[in-house]
Amino acid sequence: MMANLTRIAGWVKLSGTAEELEGLRFLEERMASYGWRTAIEMHDAYISLPSAARVLVDGASIKAITHSFSLSSPREGLSAVPVYLGHGTAEDFAGKDLRGALLLLEGMATPPVAKRATQAGAAGQLHISHHEHIHEMCISPVWGNPSGATRNDLPRTVVGSVSQQDGAAIRDALAAGKRPAVTLHADVDTGWRKTPILVCDLDGPGGAADPFVLLSGHHDTWYHGVMDNGSANAGMLEVARLVAQRHGAWRRGMRVCFWSGHSHGRYSSSAWYADEHWDELDRRCVAHVNVDSLGGKGATVLANTKSTAELRRLAAEAVQRHADQVLKGTRRGRNSDESFVGIGIPSIFGSISAQPHQHEQARNALGWWWHTPGDLLDKIDEANLVRDTRVLLHGCWTLLSEPVVPLDHGATAATLAAELEQLTPSLAERFDLAPIISEVATLRALATAIDERRDASPAAALPAANAALMRASRALVPIDCAEGDRFTHPDALPLAAWAPLQPLRALATSTPGSADEKFIAVDAVRARNRLVHALREATAALDEARQALGG
Repeated sequence: MMANLTRIAGWVKLSGTAEELEGLRFLEERMASYGWRTAIEMHDAYISLPSAARVLVDGASIKAITHSFSLSSPREGLSAVPVYLGHGTAEDFAGKDLRGALLLLEGMATPPVAKRATQAGAAGQLHISHHEHIHEMCISPVWGNPSGATRNDLPRTVVGSVSQQDGAAIRDALAAGKRPAVTLHADVDTGWRKTPILVCDLDGPGGAADPFVLLSGHHDTWYHGVMDNGSANAGMLEVARLVAQRHGAWRRGMRVCFWSGHSHGRYSSSAWYADEHWDELDRRCVAHVNVDSLGGKGATVLANTKSTAELRRLAAEAVQRHADQVLKGTRRGRNSDESFVGIGIPSIFGSISAQPHQHEQARNALGWWWHTPGDLLDKIDEANLVRDTRVLLHGCWTLLSEPVVPLDHGATAATLAAELEQLTPSLAERFDLAPIISEVATLRALATAIDERRDASPAAALPAANAALMRASRALVPIDCAEGDRFTHPDALPLAAWAPLQPLRALATSTPGSADEKFIAVDAVRARNRLVHALREATAALDEARQALGG
């Protein structure tokens, strides 16, 4: 792995560049040598590459960077006395006229803050890093390529970031009643360009039509990006090499995809692939194994790796066995090329290990070098890389080799039951939750019956049972991890658990007997219908699986 990683570390892999494609050709050569069928798919992607940036404070220059999907500044720069807006929360923006303002904000540049600034009509944002390092960020909330419906959701502000020390000096001057003149210069190259995806396949025992496990990670990087995401690419290569050596024991096929556009296109490649290959993924993909940023120095915490509920048991087993840690069961977020949950494909992993401490203003706990020029080979701990790759291999091999696909739909039902329990006290007297509760109970009972039959399943029953378990995922995962629409991608913004429940949550907090309650109740009834329908689809599928397995 370290030999492969050393080669991978030799390229700066900005999305859509010749150097990125050269690095991808190296991965293709390695995968072919391990016996995989390979192809590179080129596609149009809306990519934003930050270039030069600088900030002047009362004429004195300080170090700054701009961000992916920032606007470029006017030739003379964007000049103003900044308006300090704290961390840029919804409360910070509320009630303020910020049209044309240059906002001074605490913390990393993020899509939610960029969206609020755009909606407020601000001209620019200057972010104060939480430490001396300044992190590259993609600030677009639009998941994947913008469409005719979403292009107006792109940020429309000039955005930059400075270090904690330099930003604090501006903040303190404002607090002291001074009026520092700040000029932000930013140059950003945003537009359509061709980007590559490396797709590698090994068929299952039934051939090219077999169901398959999808293993994926992004290949594009900020700077040399050795941990993010070179180490994950090295782990993917190693898993592919090892599982290929035991190809005869596979129960289903495997596809390995290396994405572009993760860092500079807000998951443009994986979203494009989900759209263009929707039908095949719907019919054949058992689960998505995502991997990002393995083996960092000091990354001793594996308890927070993520999964959808169906695969949490598998994630816990892998982490316990190879790191001797108990999984906390962190919920899958809207990040990390998770472009397939809307289709209904369960997902496991992402960033497997993390640092033991995280600054409250940091986006994650992947080390100070994350998204900086410091992400180099010296940030990789070989032992941690081996440990994380063993966790990854455990998940992949279990999904490949188990006779009955290890999807625990009972766990999914349990998470929904917990959400309903929270709503019941507030809605008991004014909204009927019984149809949802009844379907959840049926789903849990069927999942238990299937678990009892997994180890004694007749071989002839497996294809039908596994197909039914996959169909249950198609019904459940979109309403658990997306918004219930299987053909679009929710924005890269925080999303509530079981998002279709939001109208019921709103009803629970409304004033009984009010006009607002009556309006919200219309949405709540429609949400109940959506949930009951999805649950019935899932229970019908699980009933088929139970019968196929001899129940």
